[in-house]
Amino acid sequence: MLIFAVPGTPRSTPLPGGTIEGLKRTKELGFSAMEIEWVQRVPSNVDHIEEIGGIAKSLDITLTIHAPYFVNFNATDPEKKEASIKRVLTCLMMAEIVGAISVCVHPAFYLGMDPKKAMDNVRRCMDRIMKHRDRIFPHVNLALETMGKPTQFGTLEEVLALSKEFDCYPCVDPAHLHARSNGAINTEAEWNTMFNQYADTLGKESLKTMHLHYSGIAYGPKGERKHLPLKDSDANWKGFIRVLKERRIGGICVCESPLQEEDTLLMKKTFLNIMSLKNN
Repeated sequence: MLIFAVPGTPRSTPLPGGTIEGLKRTKELGFSAMEIEWVQRVPSNVDHIEEIGGIAKSLDITLTIHAPYFVNFNATDPEKKEASIKRVLTCLMMAEIVGAISVCVHPAFYLGMDPKKAMDNVRRCMDRIMKHRDRIFPHVNLALETMGKPTQFGTLEEVLALSKEFDCYPCVDPAHLHARSNGAINTEAEWNTMFNQYADTLGKESLKTMHLHYSGIAYGPKGERKHLPLKDSDANWKGFIRVLKERRIGGICVCESPLQEEDTLLMKKTFLNIMSLKNN
């Protein structure tokens, strides 16, 4: 089963806002999943994290997490690399406490380095993190995200290879892949190829538990510029939803549109309408 997640606290959440009120608003809007945005920092108040997790569970809302942006497993500065590892481990630990199922991570920049060398560096960091899995985050997936700029580590091939090696699954963002390729990967045929590659690497059953991001996106020769509302972009979003339905993709799809709940609801309604038409 595929469920659609709002990215962070919905814009329509009543003041004073915050994650707890955002969860309640998410439920009111008819969503059963939310991605908590710890993109600036990971909170440290364990009691508050436990409270958030308890409320999410009581509302039957599945949680994913977006880790801080300040991560580069390919950093040449040892202190920055150590800080990156620490941030991700802390995020995974708090994700375990809150009851999230997957943590999305922007893994690295190439910094002009050969991609194979960057892969080795990211692999070493992953190895150090995953050695703590059983003790710190046994129920949380570490999802390396496909990235939107050619200067960033995060091709589909790269994240799939490391996910297979470390027995986890990536966060696949077709909008990022669309931007990274300066306009390609925007057709049903290309998405089917993408899902075939995913299944060939991680197994056919892996398509039932995916962590997906999707949105409109502005891009150029240097890749991603910014996320856009679905209808204000060249995203073939209806075609993408058709592929999700036809392939019976399962898991969570986070709509990272600036419109948040509006575009998430648009994707959900379109998906359900396609389901209804297919079933009649």
